[in-house]
Amino acid sequence: MKIIPIILSGGAGTRLWPLSRRTRPKQFLEIGSDMTLFQDTILRCCDDAFDTKPIVVAANEHRFLVAENLRQININADILLEPIGRNSFPAILAGCLQAVERDHDAVVLVLAADHRILDKQGFAKTVLSALPIAKDGKIITFGVKPGYAATGYGYIEPGNPIGAGHLVSRFVEKPDERTAAEYLEKGYLWNSGNFMFSAQTFLALATKLMASTTDAVRAAFKERERDLDYLRLGERAFAQAESISVDYAILERTDRAAVVPVAHDWSDIGTWQSVWKNMEQDEHENALTGDVITQSSHRNLVHSEAQLTTLVGVDDLIVIATRDTVLVADQARSEQVKDLVDTLKRQERSEATDALKVFRPWGNYEALDNGDKYQVKRIVITPGGELSLQKHKKRSEHWVVVEGQAEVTIDDHIKTLNPNESTYIPLGSVHRLANRTEKPVVIIEVQTGTYFGEDDIIRLEDRYNRSSNET
Repeated sequence: MKIIPIILSGGAGTRLWPLSRRTRPKQFLEIGSDMTLFQDTILRCCDDAFDTKPIVVAANEHRFLVAENLRQININADILLEPIGRNSFPAILAGCLQAVERDHDAVVLVLAADHRILDKQGFAKTVLSALPIAKDGKIITFGVKPGYAATGYGYIEPGNPIGAGHLVSRFVEKPDERTAAEYLEKGYLWNSGNFMFSAQTFLALATKLMASTTDAVRAAFKERERDLDYLRLGERAFAQAESISVDYAILERTDRAAVVPVAHDWSDIGTWQSVWKNMEQDEHENALTGDVITQSSHRNLVHSEAQLTTLVGVDDLIVIATRDTVLVADQARSEQVKDLVDTLKRQERSEATDALKVFRPWGNYEALDNGDKYQVKRIVITPGGELSLQKHKKRSEHWVVVEGQAEVTIDDHIKTLNPNESTYIPLGSVHRLANRTEKPVVIIEVQTGTYFGEDDIIRLEDRYNRSSNET
């Protein structure tokens, strides 16, 4: 029997703003690694104990990011798309239904897609040590021995020993600092938010404890439809499921909960301070990414995407400079970045949710400049990719090829453009860009007109099954 990984790829990661945004949340970022956190999570499950085809539960909005991340590491997966976010319990339910369809007696390992674990051998050892407890019908959560009195994690009080772990005596919510220090002394564990159990055991408990939500997810799973590489859960039925975490729905309401302490490193990369702790640091304990120079500065995290960023005589800061935003924060208050994002959302600032680089099934585009009557983008088309056949009502476009070889369709004409060649697409013309080669194509696009929103795309034909009003 192989353990089937279920990867939960939801969450917004607002505490890692401005790098993490709704359109590209933190699990799809490369943080102190050449792999995204999502890719690291998938590759962590490549030991012989694991099924080679994981199950990924993701938001519809991120489906192309998931597919591209999997393509880059050559992994095939079942990708279940949630039509609407409903927290971890309904997502895990859907994953379990997919698992038992593949293997009636499946044991599943549920992992958050945004955690960092470097010790892959230790990870596999911990999971295998928990397998007998899972087969015995227990719902396992993996507990982390606290390194400090953290107030941002839930805690678990271990009870009577069972196999490699303990029955859970009780779960407790995120404490204040004094209470966290008491938990530390009493041997409590952090709740990692990763789980393992028999899928059938979980489904039986779900039916008993959360009947209406379980029925809704079962109906949504029954109504699922194949769309390219994805399985779309039924929207109407899934919307009837309660939005609730698995902790509240199951773990805190059953006597079958068990905790297995982990024998490896672990971080949920939940705040910029945790990013700093997980990154390589210089002799002054600064963690620096990009074009950064510091003088007489210590224990800072600095990330600069484009411009030179300099620090003089400051300590314990977070400085994140992107092309459209700059965040400066005290490390000790990094949890409050989430509150800042909430403020930006109330002010309807697009920077709160929308990244400049936007990923599509054919590649990506990035806004470079804009004004009242123009917008400039850098477009990258991956090998074999093609944009939809489309037209616009409010803008014309100029394309300049800077890398690769582009196939250009304008009305009834198809031509090939090489580097340093360009073309013009008049307002209202039917057009398409495609890459028929094995190397990426890079285009600089200059749009001119009165409106440049993505909803000015009239899509006539699309190989990725996107609707006319979907970007």
